[in-house]
Formats: sequence, C-alpha cells, structure tokens
Amino acid sequence: MHDRPPSQIAESIEVIAFDVFGTVVDWHQSIAREVDAMQLTVGGDEFALAWRAGYRPAMQKVMSGELGWTRIDDLHRLILDELLQRFGIVHLNEAQKRHLNRVWHRLAAWPDSVQGLTRLKSRYTICTLSNGNLGLLTNMAKRAGLPWDCILSAEVFRKYKPDPAVYRELAAIFDLAPERVMLAAAHQDDLAAARACGLQTAYIERPAEFGPNNLKDVSPDPANTLHARDIGDLAGQLGC
Repeated sequence: MHDRPPSQIAESIEVIAFDVFGTVVDWHQSIAREVDAMQLTVGGDEFALAWRAGYRPAMQKVMSGELGWTRIDDLHRLILDELLQRFGIVHLNEAQKRHLNRVWHRLAAWPDSVQGLTRLKSRYTICTLSNGNLGLLTNMAKRAGLPWDCILSAEVFRKYKPDPAVYRELAAIFDLAPERVMLAAAHQDDLAAARACGLQTAYIERPAEFGPNNLKDVSPDPANTLHARDIGDLAGQLGC
C-alpha cells in the first residue's frame, strides 16, 4: 500500500470526485430487477451484463471519431436496440423502449453510499466524475438521494474517461493542483489514468459489481493512495 498515512492524505486533498456506475450505484442488480419484472425472453442478469459489455465499444466509436460527440443516454439506446434484436425481443413499443433505456437514470445506490458520501461531504467537496450525461446523473442523484455538491460529467468536457483532459480539467474547475483532488472508483483503469494526471486515488471494493455470480478481483493495488471496503470505510480512513 501507499507509504503515506491516511491522516496525511486527508490533509492534502480538498475535493473527492467519484466514478458513479459500479462505484456509487449498483447498475447490475438495478437493471436485472427491471428486466426480470418486464418478463422478457432473456434473464435480467444476462441482459444487464450484455448491455454493460456494449458500453466500451460504443464509447470507443466516439473517442476514435467514428461517431461525433454522443451522450451516454444515446449510446445506451444504440446498444439497447442491438440487444433487443439479438435476443429476439420484438414486442416493445417506442415508449417501452424509452422507459427501459432510462433504467440507467434509476439505478439504486449501494447500501453504504448515501451515508458514506454525507460523511465525506462534511469535510470535502464531493462531486461526480462520470461518463454518464448530466441529465442522467441528476435524475439518478435525485432518486437515490445522493448528496453531491456538484455533478460533473464527460458531457461537460465532451471527452470520455480515460482521456487525460477529463482528469486535468476536473482539477482546473476547482482551481486546484491535481494532487489536491482525489478520484475514488471501483475500476483500476480509471484510477491509473487519474494518477497519470497527478490526482490522488482511492480504490473502492465492489466485488459484486457484475452480480453475485460474477464476483470480481478486488485485490489492492499499491499505486492507490487508499484502498477501502466501501465509501463508509473511505470516510473513516479520512477522519470523517
């Protein structure tokens, strides 16, 4: 683990930005529940995993220039339309498709998220740093009671993580040196990109991000400044 004690790290940062999907909210179970409730011809677990699997390839089309700037809502819809065709789901009307696509606005928070974020907010400015678009993140926060001071999205920068500009411009928005900002995330690639831009990083374990039957490796990476079981644990390590 990192050499500096948590108390020293706590004094060195002013802003904590959070990845959202998987880190703060449980996308897998939220989507699986809604799909199962719709009684489609595919199980919710399989559908949720397939929808998420299309996320990076779709985003890469924007990052490569193959697609112009496209919000995550619209990328989710492109993926959804492909999945409905793949799974032979042909009975949904347009209103039902739109409602299903907006399931990403209705994701439930992990049980520790609201309390943990509230504790951190007592000492730090807390914000999102998500590839989700602003409307999605705002609706999600309102529904789940997420107490953000500020909602920042790739839509603000018109670039998707892990583009370095996203992390650098995050610090610039708050007029802070990068090392005064921490990114907390459940994804090591996101954290590595943030560290490369000078941010401090905290890894949040979410072993069941992909569902209880697809547990992921949450082993510590010594490069992260902090490693936490959940957001409450992060708050405790930072003295909140």
